[in-house]
Amino acid sequence: MKTTKLLKKYASKDLAESFVFRTKLNAQDKKKSDRQLHKMRKSIQEKLTPKQILLSRLMQLKYQIEDYSKNTTYNNAFSFGYFLRAYLKSLNKKNKDFANDIDIDETELSQILNQHRNPSEKVIIRLELHSNKAIPAITWYRLLEKEKEHEILTDTTLRRSESRHVRNRLQLSI
Repeated sequence: MKTTKLLKKYASKDLAESFVFRTKLNAQDKKKSDRQLHKMRKSIQEKLTPKQILLSRLMQLKYQIEDYSKNTTYNNAFSFGYFLRAYLKSLNKKNKDFANDIDIDETELSQILNQHRNPSEKVIIRLELHSNKAIPAITWYRLLEKEKEHEILTDTTLRRSESRHVRNRLQLSI
């Protein structure tokens, strides 16, 4: 936020009190500070229940999917299968067990994971239900749409083959 907006919203005294000044630590103090931070973080992590850990992993995955879906650039590495594999990893599930959980054949799951097949709408709905709506179906679907969008934009052979079927094109230049 710009300084002028901050000054309109808060008093100068409040701003001065809320400002954190960085201090230069020497090497010994920095190590001590790092150890304290590590110790505090470790104690907090040890207090987390397995449900809390699972929830944090699922939320992290959900936000990664959403961030990637909103990003305008396409990355071939971040496919539907990549994120589904991350979902399985966060659950510590094997392919066979997970396929059984969502009632699909293990080979179908393998084909989805390895990008040989796109998931059906039923599979996407089952993923939402399996995560107890932690990751909505629309979030999974947006991944598929991003892949399809990239395919349409880059598939020149399809454009060439389909151009033979178009006559009387508009004579406009845009």
